[in-house]
Amino acid sequence: MAKSKEFEYIWKGTKKGQKVDGELKGDNPSILKAQLRRQGINVTSFKRKPQPLLGGGKAKPPKPEEIAMFTRQMATMAKSGVPLVQALEMVSAGSDKEGMKKLIGDIGEDVASGTPFAQSLRKYPRLFDDLYCSLIEAGEQSGALETLLDRVATYKEKAEALKKKIKKALTYPVAVLVVALVVTGLLLVKVVPTFAEVFGSFGADLPAFTLWVLGISDAAQKWWLPFLAGVIGLGFANKELRIRSQKYVEIMDALSLKIPIVGSIVYEGVIARFARTLSTTFAAGVPLVEALDSVSQATGNLIYERGITAIRDEVTSGTPIAAAMSSSGLFPPLALQMTTIGEESGSLDEMLEKVADHYEDSVDNLVDQLTALLEPLIMCVLAVLVGGLLIAMYLPIFQLGAVI
Repeated sequence: MAKSKEFEYIWKGTKKGQKVDGELKGDNPSILKAQLRRQGINVTSFKRKPQPLLGGGKAKPPKPEEIAMFTRQMATMAKSGVPLVQALEMVSAGSDKEGMKKLIGDIGEDVASGTPFAQSLRKYPRLFDDLYCSLIEAGEQSGALETLLDRVATYKEKAEALKKKIKKALTYPVAVLVVALVVTGLLLVKVVPTFAEVFGSFGADLPAFTLWVLGISDAAQKWWLPFLAGVIGLGFANKELRIRSQKYVEIMDALSLKIPIVGSIVYEGVIARFARTLSTTFAAGVPLVEALDSVSQATGNLIYERGITAIRDEVTSGTPIAAAMSSSGLFPPLALQMTTIGEESGSLDEMLEKVADHYEDSVDNLVDQLTALLEPLIMCVLAVLVGGLLIAMYLPIFQLGAVI
């Protein structure tokens, strides 16, 4: 049964002739009023706490890297023998982010009231996924919470580091090209028309290149608003389609694996996430079939999510995981060989960890290569765009000078 949504309420009342007030959180106003009456409070006002407009003043939700840091802090506290509730209080007190401080404080109150740590974390599925909570639950049940916290912390740190590398590879060239296009657009809309007025007073034929640029400038002045609206519309449509259409996500994820250079980064990033997640879950004692469920959701690519689901089905029917991975056609030879060795030697988690390390290092190298390759390429693009416009504008002036 789904848990009712809790709200914050503001109340006022009297107790032994004195005015009192406060705030309560719950899902049933009648129960909350009854609690106040049992405390001897005569409630005179009870209403929902108003929410700030547009989320103003609301603490920002924690970021993934903050969750990774929280996990590492908890692992360190657990290794030092600090009790769980006290560790949560200490981590909360040391946080300088309001959203994170509130989150840890709420979890600490839950745990202090007797709720298992994993169950408290499951109340925040956007921050702590099934994999995270399952590993913490396994640690609580086996009495090895400090060991599992350390593994989860390492997993989160590695995952966030890999995500940053891939994001850097994809964001840097896009950002620079967007800036280049914006600068070019401003030149076409604001600067070129000024030169066009000057050229109109020459009374002479203009070079073909200059006429071509002036034509583009005229089109930019007329159509810049529809063009901008179209770009924003495409961005919005992409976001909505990713939420509503599995087929669209499948097509885009397949394309992301085929883009030159960038596709290699995405591909090896997916392999690294697969190996790291499976190694962490298997080392924590999670059965292989259940571990593959968590792994499929952690790859971040629908093609691999479906492929790993098929692998799980084969493993369930008795097929060795290396053979199932090989038949999927989704994994490189190195990953297959290491997985086979791990299965045969009984050290699957160690072999998968080595696979993850290898491909994470490979992603790092590919990102560095891409950055080194793109820097001169981007400079060339900027030179062509901006330099071409300048040449087009000054070419008539140079020709006029030659005639004089």
